[in-house]
Formats: sequence, C-alpha cells, structure tokens
Amino acid sequence: MGHSFELPHEAVVDATPEQVWEAISTGPGIDSWFMGRNEVAGGVVRTAFGGMDLPASPVTAAERPERFAHGGEEAEDGRFVAYEFLVEGRGRGSALVRMVTSGFLPGDDWQDEFEAMSHGIAMFFATLVEYLSRFPGRTGTPVTEFGPPVDDWPRAWKVLYDSLGGPPSPGDRVRFGPSSTEGVVYFRDAQALGIRAEDGLYRFLQGFHGPMIAAHVLFGGPDEGPRWRAWLEEPYA
Repeated sequence: MGHSFELPHEAVVDATPEQVWEAISTGPGIDSWFMGRNEVAGGVVRTAFGGMDLPASPVTAAERPERFAHGGEEAEDGRFVAYEFLVEGRGRGSALVRMVTSGFLPGDDWQDEFEAMSHGIAMFFATLVEYLSRFPGRTGTPVTEFGPPVDDWPRAWKVLYDSLGGPPSPGDRVRFGPSSTEGVVYFRDAQALGIRAEDGLYRFLQGFHGPMIAAHVLFGGPDEGPRWRAWLEEPYA
C-alpha cells in the first residue's frame, strides 16, 4: 500500500520571470528559499541537508524562463518526488509562479510522512514568495541547526510561541532568537513557522520523527549556526 500525491501552490510575486528563473533553477537561488545547500549541474539538482546528501534529482525540463522541472526517478520501493515550476510574466515587473510537487510514498505509514511533507512544502513555497518579493537578486546563506529529540510536540511549540509573546499570526511583529531579532511572521501552520527580518528568513520546522529544526536563510552577517544550536537546545532539553 502507498499513496500518490500532488501538491500545487501558486502566487503572484514582485519579481521578473528572469529573477524567478534564477531562484528556481540555480544552486545559489535554491539555497535562498529551499532547504540546505543546493547545486544544479550536469543535468541534476543535488541537495545536502543536515549533513546528509539527498538523492540526486534529474532535471526533466529547462525552458527558460517559463518552466523548470526535476525529479521523478523511482527508488526500489517505488518512492519518488518530482517538482515542476511554471512562470508567467505579469505587468510591472511581476510574475505568477506555480509550483507542483508530486510523487509516491510507499508503505502503510505514508500518512505521517505525507502530512510532514505537506507542511514543509507549504513553508518552502511561502519562503520562495517572500524571497522573490523582499530579497530579489540577492543570494542567501542557509543555516540549518537541530535541537534535541522532541517527545511532546505541543509543549515544544508552546515553548517557542511563549518566547514570542504567544501564538503568532501572519503579519504579527515579534522578537525571537539568541539576538532578540525583530521580524514579521509570514507563515504559520501546525508544523512550521516563518519569520521575515531585515537580514533573513527564519524558519522553524517540526522534524519528522525528530527534533525542532532551525532552517534559516541569511542575507549577510556572521555565521549564526552555533548560537542557534545552543538556543534550540536550552528550552527543549
């Protein structure tokens, strides 16, 4: 038993089709909104996240700047994930971006993995929209840090929300993190939180069978990785 899925997302962004193309089809561009470190070379997209190299994702379409797609290779158990981006120019330097994530999850326990994937994909697409609208043309540096294993997720999220002054909503201004950074919440659902600040896009993700993850993208400034690791470990230990 398993589950085939398709997750479509679309939005109009304040960026040109060429700027969107750079964000979805180059390593530095993907670094600036997706997860981990990315490389696009030799006809494949490679992603390293949390010290682990994910399976290479073959490029299946590259029609600049309207369409970019990659993935779809099946593993031995039938698992696969594919990404397709469609870009349509709009007036005054804006563009419509559509991202469709599709694939197949094997096994009888696919529901939990699908739920986690759905939350993650929604967060990443929201980050792509923020990046293109707020930081077009700039290159971000990914910062990925893991807290300790979490046994009680409602408590873990409550601890994080309490540090922000209570459960936030998109548009709320908050202070957070080891440097008491000020930012605006741009995304929140049951398993993810995204905050936009002047120097970056800060994201907190519920790790699948694991820890709270800080998966930030910073635009300039020092490497904050060690400070974020310590900040994550303190309240959840």
